Amino acid sequence: MMNGWCTFLQEFVRHPRQVASVVPSSRFLERRIVEAAGIRSAKTVVELGPGTGGTTRAMLRAIGQDARLLTIELNPHLHALVSRIGDPRLIPHFGDARELSRIISSHGLDAPDAVVSGIPFSTITPQIGNQILEAIHSALAPGGRFVAYQVNRRVATLSQLFPEPDEAQFEFLNIPPLRIFRWEKNGVLV
Repeated sequence: MMNGWCTFLQEFVRHPRQVASVVPSSRFLERRIVEAAGIRSAKTVVELGPGTGGTTRAMLRAIGQDARLLTIELNPHLHALVSRIGDPRLIPHFGDARELSRIISSHGLDAPDAVVSGIPFSTITPQIGNQILEAIHSALAPGGRFVAYQVNRRVATLSQLFPEPDEAQFEFLNIPPLRIFRWEKNGVLV
């Protein structure tokens, strides 16, 4: 665990635009994410930016034995940490979230019931942010949930595909305190 924290801090220093915090998510934030995304009933879940895998482990504790969790990480050191989690339901993938539909297809997965994102939308360019949001919207199953945990509201203002969030909460028992945004995709393209 300490190795994970050290790696997280090192990667934040090396890539502050890719890693949103100096420490991994708290267990309080992890619980809220699992609840907001409806992980317990999901069959296919995608996590974008799993970091050191704390939220990944929380989701694995919540999903059913027949469910699958695909993680997509752009940072090779963080991807290596998540790849060490020994769970047959986990599919760690090193790659770019903008390629979400292709990645899902390459692993033979159904459209996700939930996409959870720890990608720091406040530090990436609006163009890349919009491309990621378009990829999420395109990949989500009808009725699927998109949950993003963020420092500020920027993710809620980037895309017209995801208008005002269905739900936005704060988790103060996290460093830093984070907002949790939740959208549900209806069956019709917005």
